[in-house]
Amino acid sequence: MLTARAYLPDGRLGAGLARLEAETARILRAFAAAGAEVVEPEALQPADVLLDLYGEDIRARAYVTQDPVAGEMMLRPDFTVPVVRLHMAHGAAPARYAYCGPVWRAQEPGSARPNEYLQAGFELFDAGDPAEADAEVFALMSALVGETGCEIATGDMGILAAVVDGLETAPHRRAALRRHLWRPEAFRRLLRRFGAGHEDATAARATLLAAAERGAEAVGELISWAGEPVGLRDAEDITARALRLAEEAATPPLTATQVAALDEVLSVSGPSQAALARLRGLAPDMPGLTGACDRVEARLEALSRRGIDAGALPFSTSFGRTTLEYYDGFVFGLSAPGRPDLPPLAQGGRYDHVTAVLGGGAGIPAVGAIIRPEALIAAQGGAA
Repeated sequence: MLTARAYLPDGRLGAGLARLEAETARILRAFAAAGAEVVEPEALQPADVLLDLYGEDIRARAYVTQDPVAGEMMLRPDFTVPVVRLHMAHGAAPARYAYCGPVWRAQEPGSARPNEYLQAGFELFDAGDPAEADAEVFALMSALVGETGCEIATGDMGILAAVVDGLETAPHRRAALRRHLWRPEAFRRLLRRFGAGHEDATAARATLLAAAERGAEAVGELISWAGEPVGLRDAEDITARALRLAEEAATPPLTATQVAALDEVLSVSGPSQAALARLRGLAPDMPGLTGACDRVEARLEALSRRGIDAGALPFSTSFGRTTLEYYDGFVFGLSAPGRPDLPPLAQGGRYDHVTAVLGGGAGIPAVGAIIRPEALIAAQGGAA
């Protein structure tokens, strides 16, 4: 129907549109009361750098077009990264922003998920106390969704990152595991591979690895004997790949203790206070985990000061690993109970790294969240 929009069959005219406008106005008033300045990033954004920040899922679903002047552009798939881009273009000063507008994401055939929907959001750039900033954003979103009632999920991407960074293994392995933090299945496959050591090589592979141990020249000679390369890779690419394989083959496997410890961290789930206690118990054997636990504890204390029963908040170290790849710290989601047909009503987290990338290294700590007005109305009974 032409009158339908995300989750609302009558959201484009009449009473349905009026209700949506009233809801977005309510949300924006709350953001203004929190000191936010309204911002409106362009709908068309440069695709080259931004798609890398979003990660695989959004890359596959972004609407991309070729502009004869501006080059490859995309319809914004969210607001956070465009807001960061706008802010960092004018320096890294503390700021608070609010926004509301449409975003676009392509969906698989047969999917019931909308390809256009509204996001209203609040972004906080502040070099002060990160725990207080995290708590403020979470409390603000909880209050906005509160009348509906919600299921809460929280996590912290910094925990797993800290454990990976502390592994006693080659830098290229830590980097590979880091790249796959947001892809749980690929991460686990890598972990198993690195823990099992190098697989038995075929005769051809063994010959190539033996040549790689002697250096690039030996690999080049071996390739030249085989004739012209078949496929898209040239001899230089094949040589580089062989040298990487040789480096991997020469790297000792992760110990069973390291793999088991990572598995233990990944399995932590429960009320926040109990989860933190469990992580504290694992910290003596994991460099970097103590600092990550300290940050979680500081955030729980900040949430408690805002009247939230922080110790009881559901927490999982794996939460957030299938969402946007720019989150690097606290993450949370607020969902409607009994409504699996709806996305999270609100979600957000910390994304310090994005500001450094878009600021040319001059970043500023940042945390933010979005709320979906259409989904919120649907959860309140505005649509079936």
